[in-house]
Amino acid sequence: MRHIAIIGSGPAGYYTAEAAQKRWGDEVKVDVFDLLPVPYGLIRTGVAPDHQSIKGVSKRYESTALSENVRFVGNVCVGKDVTIPELTELYDAIVIATGAPHDRKLGMEGEELSNIFGSAAFVGWYNGHPQFANLDPDLSGKHAVVIGMGNVALDVARILAKTETEFEGADIVAHALDLLRQSKLQKITILGRRGPHQIMMTPKELGELAALERASPRVDKDDLPDEAEDALLEPGLRKSVTHLRSFAAIPESLHAEKPIEIEIDFFASPVSFAGEDGGVKSIRVERTEVHAGRATGTGEFYDVPADLVVSCIGYRSSPLADVPFDDRAGRFANDEGRILPGIYCVGWARRGPSGTIGTNRPDGFGVIDRIVEDLESGALGKATKQGRSGFDALAEKRGLNIVTFRDWKRIEEAEEKAAREGAPREKFVDIESMIRAKG
Repeated sequence: MRHIAIIGSGPAGYYTAEAAQKRWGDEVKVDVFDLLPVPYGLIRTGVAPDHQSIKGVSKRYESTALSENVRFVGNVCVGKDVTIPELTELYDAIVIATGAPHDRKLGMEGEELSNIFGSAAFVGWYNGHPQFANLDPDLSGKHAVVIGMGNVALDVARILAKTETEFEGADIVAHALDLLRQSKLQKITILGRRGPHQIMMTPKELGELAALERASPRVDKDDLPDEAEDALLEPGLRKSVTHLRSFAAIPESLHAEKPIEIEIDFFASPVSFAGEDGGVKSIRVERTEVHAGRATGTGEFYDVPADLVVSCIGYRSSPLADVPFDDRAGRFANDEGRILPGIYCVGWARRGPSGTIGTNRPDGFGVIDRIVEDLESGALGKATKQGRSGFDALAEKRGLNIVTFRDWKRIEEAEEKAAREGAPREKFVDIESMIRAKG
């Protein structure tokens, strides 16, 4: 019997568990650990609440989680409740699949001013992550600035611009919906250091901006390259740029019909923040030029009003004691997923925050292949490990309140019963409520 411990129950974690099942069948037992009492990681707290079809991938993970040889071990903090050395004594292999839950810092003057947030925190706030449920952003100002040129920046802008009726069918949490209902925002500026041909925004997410009830997207036509150059782009990016060209062609009369403007400002590199009474009020921006895909400053500066700022420039993994970490890259130090004998990483914890949800599937299967190689070569030793039974004895000794997947199903049922009309669920936003709901 092989015993595998996976730390993290998001896509990378469950794809790895699925790969272990396919490789060893009934001859493996997999324990999937998570800090929270609820599974699925960024599927639950990172995917936009109005993108329910994407969240549907969790059904695939559920079939894996409900099998006899895969167990969800929620409400356990690895590094505190149980250490990595303790897990390596119990399991044949440890796979770190914790993702990248922390925001990259901008490193700009004035970053400490209030009402400036990273996207992990801000997205966690409207998605009900317990760590960020009390964020309480101030939406009473007129101007919001979103920094970044990826889909997360689009998600944040779209959520800020939507009307309450547009959230029908979404699982945005009540505290966020209540605050958004009172929002006074009139303009949302998305800042990007480079140009339209360098964006990471996908066509579907860009197209959604054009369908908003009270917001109109704006692009300066002078920021767009010659249309003939679009032919050199890969198809997805070419479709995205086509959306940008359609935004630039929207007449002023149509912009005037909607009370919120979403301006995408290209060739704009944030330099510093200015504030008033401790809160952010503007961003100093340097105009850039792009050469060979790299943005360089031109020395031309201007100020953008900003009563709220959300930085969407990337994420970092959480270090774990006794595990080598590449602080500069913000991920675990590894060689194709191998960290130390018996310790591996997968997904964003391995490669950094890149790729889509589906990218994690080959990643998960790849790390299992490496574990098989190391087991067969003898690199992991020959000792028989206790696995699940050993951990359970340790957990009982320490009084850990473990949440199983069937416990999670009771939490999920309670969330569905508490849903407002038209919503799939009302998430619990604190751990204590989750624990009570499991019974």
